[in-house]
Amino acid sequence: MRHTPQHAAQRALLMSLLLTMSTLASAEGAAVRTEVPRLVVNILIDQLRTDYMEAFLPLYSEDGFKRLLSEGRIYEQASYPHANPDLASATATIATGTTPSDHGIIGRQWIDRTTLRPIFCCDDNNYPGIGTNEASSPKHLGVTTLTDELKIATEGKSLVYAIAPNREVAIFSAGHAADGALWIDDNTGEWVTTAFYNELPPWAAAHNKYNNTASKAKSLVWEPINHLVGNFNYFLSGGVKEPFSHKFKGDAPYADFKTSGLINEEVFQMAQTCLKSTAIGADDITDYLAINFYAGGFRHQSASATPIEFQDLYVRLDRALAQLIKAIEQKVGKQHALFFITSTGQSDEREEDLTTYRVPTGTFDVKRASSLLNIYLSAIYGPGNYIEATNATQFYLNHEFIEKNQINLSELLERSQDLLARFAGVKDVYTSLRLQQGGWTPEISKIRGGYHTAHSGDIFLKIAPGWRYVNADTKQQSLTRESYIPFPIIFYGYNIPAEKITLPTTVDFIAPTVAKVLRIRAPNACDLAPLNLK
Repeated sequence: MRHTPQHAAQRALLMSLLLTMSTLASAEGAAVRTEVPRLVVNILIDQLRTDYMEAFLPLYSEDGFKRLLSEGRIYEQASYPHANPDLASATATIATGTTPSDHGIIGRQWIDRTTLRPIFCCDDNNYPGIGTNEASSPKHLGVTTLTDELKIATEGKSLVYAIAPNREVAIFSAGHAADGALWIDDNTGEWVTTAFYNELPPWAAAHNKYNNTASKAKSLVWEPINHLVGNFNYFLSGGVKEPFSHKFKGDAPYADFKTSGLINEEVFQMAQTCLKSTAIGADDITDYLAINFYAGGFRHQSASATPIEFQDLYVRLDRALAQLIKAIEQKVGKQHALFFITSTGQSDEREEDLTTYRVPTGTFDVKRASSLLNIYLSAIYGPGNYIEATNATQFYLNHEFIEKNQINLSELLERSQDLLARFAGVKDVYTSLRLQQGGWTPEISKIRGGYHTAHSGDIFLKIAPGWRYVNADTKQQSLTRESYIPFPIIFYGYNIPAEKITLPTTVDFIAPTVAKVLRIRAPNACDLAPLNLK
C-alpha cells in the first residue's frame, strides 16, 4: 500500500503524541517516586520535658531546639495512651502505634509465667549478643512496627538502623526487620548488637576501634560546657552553685556515663558514622534512622539535687540535636528528610526522703502484702500457694492450683481486691477481671492500655502518691508520683509548615501519621487515623 503525504503527516503526529504522553508519564512517575521522604529520622529523647526545654532557651544555639520550635509542627500537649510508661514501653508504643495491651511490652521487665522469674523485655537466649553477654531480640514485641512495614513495602530495600545508649530502645526502635540495632554495653562501654541482626556492621566495628567510647569514658571529665551554664539559675534549689566535675570510675562507669551530659555527643558521633559509611538517605527509596538521646538526671538524681548538671545536659543535648540536623540536611536535604521528635514521657529520678519535710508518706511492702493475701485466701479456700510471683506492684496467681481445686477465679479476684484495698498506701486495686469486663473511665482506659494478658499480673495495685513501694523479690522500689510531665511531639522537615497545636494528642498517632506520609500500611495493631501535617 502506498503511503501518501497525508498518511505520513498523520503518522508523524501520532508518534509525536505518543512521545509526549510517554514523556509526561515518565515525569509523573518520577514525581511519584520523589514524593516520599528519602529519610525518616526518629529522635526519641528520654525524659525530655517541655518546661526544662524552654527554660534554657537563652543558653541554646540557633540550630537545635530553637530551630525545631520555630520551624516545626509542634503538638504541645502530648501524652501516652497507657499508664506508667517507661523506657521500654514508651519506645514500643511509638514504634507500633498501639499500647502494651497489643504490642506486649508492659515495661522493662515482667514475670515469665513458665519460670516464675523476672524476664527483661528483650531477653532472648536464641540470639547471643555480639560484643556483649546480653542475648537479645524483639521477640516479645508481638506486632509489626513502622520500620517493619517500611521494609515490607520496599521488599527489604529500605535501610533501617537504630542507635541508642540502651538496648531495649535500640531493639524496639529497630523492629524485627531492621538492618541493625546498636547500643552501648554497660560492662564494656563498647557499641554492641545482637545476632538477631546478623552482625555488628563493619562501620560500627571501625567506630569502636578508632573512636572508642569506653576509652573516652575512662578519661573524660564532665564539667560545665561554658560559664553561662554555671551562672544560669532556673531551679529553686538556691543561687549559683559550685561548678560540678564528674569522672566515670567506680563499679558502673559506663552506666553512669550514659546518664551524663556527654552521652548525647557519643550517640551523635555514632549516628554520624552511620550517615557517612552507609547509603542511608542516598536514593529515592525511603530509609529510616532511629536515634535516642538522654535528658534525665545524672545517676538518676533529681533536678533539685543536680541543677547545674541538668542545665548543662540540656545545652549539650541542644548541640547534639543541631549537629545531627545539620549532618542529615547536608546529606539528604531538609525537603527530603522527615524528622519526628518526642519524649518517653517518664521520669526515673530517685526522689529524696519526704519525711525530712514532714510530707505524708509511707512504705508499701509488696512481699508482705503478698504473704498476707495468701494467708487470707488459704483461710477461705484451704491451704495452698495462691500467689506464684510478684513484679513491681503486680500479683501473679497460681492458676494451675486454683483450677485444680475448682476455685471460682472471679470470686477469688473480688475477695483479693476487697482485702488489698484496705491496706495502707493502696489507692486502688485493679484485677484482670475488672480490666477486661469493668466499666470505662479515662483512668481505667489507660491502665487497660498497659495491661497484657500474657505478661501482666492478675492483680495490679495503684499505690497512693507520696508512698514508696518496695519489692524484695525483684529488688524494685519506687516513690509514686502522679504529676503531669509536659512534653511535645515535633514534626520537622519535608516541607511541613510550622505551626503550634494545642489540641491534646498521644504518641501512638505518630506511626499512622508517618505511614501516611510514606504511603505504606500502618503497623498491624494500629487502628488510629493519622494526624494532618499539611
